[in-house]
Amino acid sequence: MLNLLLSIGKILLISLPLFLTLPLLTSEDLARAEEPKASPETHDPFLAMAPNKTPLAGREYRTLFMGREVEIPPRDRSHVSAITLGGAYAMPKVGNQDGTPIFSLFFRRFWANSRTRDLVSGFVNDLEYDRGKGPLELVLRFENDTRPFDRKEVLNNREINGSSLYWGTLIGSIGPGLRFPIPPYEIDNDIRVQLLANVGYFYAKKSSDTAPDAVVPPDTMLYGTKLRLRYDGMIRNILELPHRGTAAGFDLQFMHRDRWSDFHTLGSTVFSEAHTRDYLQFSGYAMAAADIPGLSEKNRLLLSIHGGTAKTSSIDRFNAFRISGGPFPTETDDLYRPDYEGTMFNELIVANYLLASAEFRRQLTFFSYLGLRASYIGGDLARLTDGNEVVFSKREGFALSANFDTGFFWDSSLHLAYSWDSGFVRDGRSGSGIILTWNKEW
Repeated sequence: MLNLLLSIGKILLISLPLFLTLPLLTSEDLARAEEPKASPETHDPFLAMAPNKTPLAGREYRTLFMGREVEIPPRDRSHVSAITLGGAYAMPKVGNQDGTPIFSLFFRRFWANSRTRDLVSGFVNDLEYDRGKGPLELVLRFENDTRPFDRKEVLNNREINGSSLYWGTLIGSIGPGLRFPIPPYEIDNDIRVQLLANVGYFYAKKSSDTAPDAVVPPDTMLYGTKLRLRYDGMIRNILELPHRGTAAGFDLQFMHRDRWSDFHTLGSTVFSEAHTRDYLQFSGYAMAAADIPGLSEKNRLLLSIHGGTAKTSSIDRFNAFRISGGPFPTETDDLYRPDYEGTMFNELIVANYLLASAEFRRQLTFFSYLGLRASYIGGDLARLTDGNEVVFSKREGFALSANFDTGFFWDSSLHLAYSWDSGFVRDGRSGSGIILTWNKEW
């Protein structure tokens, strides 16, 4: 436990430089804080000084483009529905997988005394509804991962024979929260603190490809608690990409499995009931988007750091941190997600990790942006030894990516990215990936 607390302290210390950039709230700030409005009016002095060269999310914008006058009307960001479609392709394969489809629905609704944010993709969902008066809220959350197909783990860049299982979780949460709107008082600008009680259910079943000698843990109720903090002081551009400001947050979670037992479903390793029945995990992040001295507003610098820690002996395939890929997180409730280029949604099992990224983004036109990103990752990655034992060994890697975001027909947008990884994903072998998504809001 002491080592776990020391690891949490290290992550907080590393994140300190970005946290120090968070604006301090005075009593005057809180006194004039309002619920976010859908109108184009702004309270940010920076935005009121002069017309922006970069169009901002939800704001009215006028410009000349190719000799024609373009006018973009204000947009209500408090009531949003959106769909994302696309796919990712890995070269060479990660395990036995070279491609995966992408699909999700996004809903956000803000009312006078309540709000909801829902990410729906069918078998994996994240739903939240908050209702309150003033800064005090009642928070209701539901999360599930109930994919109807069997899952095989990938270790050492190969699928582990016999690891196939049907398994999933459903977790409901309820608890009090505090929420304070902060400058510049947009829809996503607030500080939120939530203390949640968790009740859930875990199930696991063998498939036709499960090893005959595999021992599967019992289905069980889950109980626990989670402390969440979210801070978002960012302004976003017309494509909802971070333009200026900072964001940060953390999750501290304790979970208890009601019925549990020794089990082995990966190689020959036996995960003991005594070590894995209860587990404590911490994860956090900090991000910043800023001007680049000497360059115009069309050039942006984006920095981010994500980290997580847990006692290694308490981690198994069902509760481990998962490092995955996909579009870089930009939406306020998605910022916590650790995104490492090259993984392309092939999740890696880690017990402790640190992921840091730096990106230069250039505005090509008012509706298109080109980004170049470099990332470093280090952590305790699950691997299979020659003796067929699962161990968590320290691994490091770095990745480079180029991404292009642009407005598209029918008031939609496209995200295209190419990434290269030095070998963290593919057990020391470098590789690359391509991802393309189409996003439509209505």
